[in-house]
Amino acid sequence: MQAIIVEDSRLARLELKEQLKHISGIELIAEAENGQQGIELIEQHQPDIIFLDINMPGMDGFEMLEQLTYVPMIIFTTAYDEFALKSFEVNALDYLLKPITLPRLHSAIEKAAQQCNKPLVEDKLHNDSQFFVKEGEQCWLVKLQQVQLFESIGNYTRLYFEQHKPMIYKSLSQVEKRLPEPMFFRANRSELINMQYVNNVEIALNSNLLIHLQNGKIIELSRRQAAEFKKRMSL
Repeated sequence: MQAIIVEDSRLARLELKEQLKHISGIELIAEAENGQQGIELIEQHQPDIIFLDINMPGMDGFEMLEQLTYVPMIIFTTAYDEFALKSFEVNALDYLLKPITLPRLHSAIEKAAQQCNKPLVEDKLHNDSQFFVKEGEQCWLVKLQQVQLFESIGNYTRLYFEQHKPMIYKSLSQVEKRLPEPMFFRANRSELINMQYVNNVEIALNSNLLIHLQNGKIIELSRRQAAEFKKRMSL
């Protein structure tokens, strides 16, 4: 699916562009900083989706839509919730409030993919992959190889890298599907460890294996996974 961003804030455009890099199946082909530029680019490229701000100088998002002859799927991106009802009057696909989280953006794009009959399939990550993480007012661009541990917290997953441990709105099973298997190992139902950060292994009083990571975390392997771990680490 091809997309265009129409947004007057340069910082907001940069953040949205960075987030879109981490969602496969969507290609950003142009961006506009005002409604007039948006009209010209949309008519020229006829994208599948536009990410449209509402409050813009000169011409707001609704006024821009009135002037289009070609109207793609619309995902509003705005800091104001009072336009939500009006957005659905123009058949908007979704309405995203800033600051936009990656899970919320992903959900909106999945809706678009379903309408286009183009299933959204996330690419498998590799050792050198980077991904965007945002929690509250903090955000990071994390290299996968920096992550020592993924830990399940209900429907969320906490990741440990350097001195940070933010949470992302994805289940551990969803995260595991995208990880390179030689690099990461499922220690038990709630923890995935990066094999590069295993400091040492010891046998607990209950005969289970304990994995000591470089960050000081101690992970107890399930009995089933202990056998798999021994197999992987043996000559």
